[in-house]
Amino acid sequence: MNYAAKDTRYDTMVYNRCGTGGLKLPAMSFGLWHNFGYGSTYSNAREMVLGAFDMGITHFDLANNYGPPEGSAEETFGKILQSDLGKYRDELIISTKAGYYMWPGPYGDGGSKKYLTASLDQSLKRMGLDYVDIYYHHRPDKETPLWETMDALAGLVHQGKALYIGLSNYNREELMEAVEILKELKVPCTIHQHHYSMVYRENEKLLPVIEASGMGAIAFCPLEQGILTGKYLNGIPGDSRAAG
Repeated sequence: MNYAAKDTRYDTMVYNRCGTGGLKLPAMSFGLWHNFGYGSTYSNAREMVLGAFDMGITHFDLANNYGPPEGSAEETFGKILQSDLGKYRDELIISTKAGYYMWPGPYGDGGSKKYLTASLDQSLKRMGLDYVDIYYHHRPDKETPLWETMDALAGLVHQGKALYIGLSNYNREELMEAVEILKELKVPCTIHQHHYSMVYRENEKLLPVIEASGMGAIAFCPLEQGILTGKYLNGIPGDSRAAG
């Protein structure tokens, strides 16, 4: 495969500063959630990822459990990196996450230092990377002290396995507490990811905390899994993800 990115890829995309830091992200990012696992067509996945990069989308967002099955989306993306995008690594922002169930036993879920460290090591191997740009804790873990989770994330930044810390699905109080802990650890939270769209606006209550802390915000499901595109105006098929 002799992929060469288009010379025009940066001509039209808008890049927004992520909070008050130096990182800039494209106005639209590419999430490899469903449809990038073993049950999907690799050629289609490759075409979508490379087409996105040709349009100036530089941020590719994954998680340890994306696929399905778990880990397979990262493997697919790693294959695309190896065959096509590896030479553009320094033009890419690659993020991954851990926090949901990933493997059996007491160390494959949650927010412990053991789980977060092991999960990132696995993600790096699947994608063939030395580091990710953003590493998120995917959801709060009520059974693990928040200090331990934040200390684990900060430690992974110090080790060079991640450049920036992100949090996802934290509520207002959890996010406020996490921000204060990270201030003490001198590794700020760069970005928070949450569900947000025209019809799901509950997480607007997070914005004062996000703005006060100087972090950026990024939305998932901005089109409510297709509902806001008009594709379901005649009803939602029973076998659609939106039916759930």
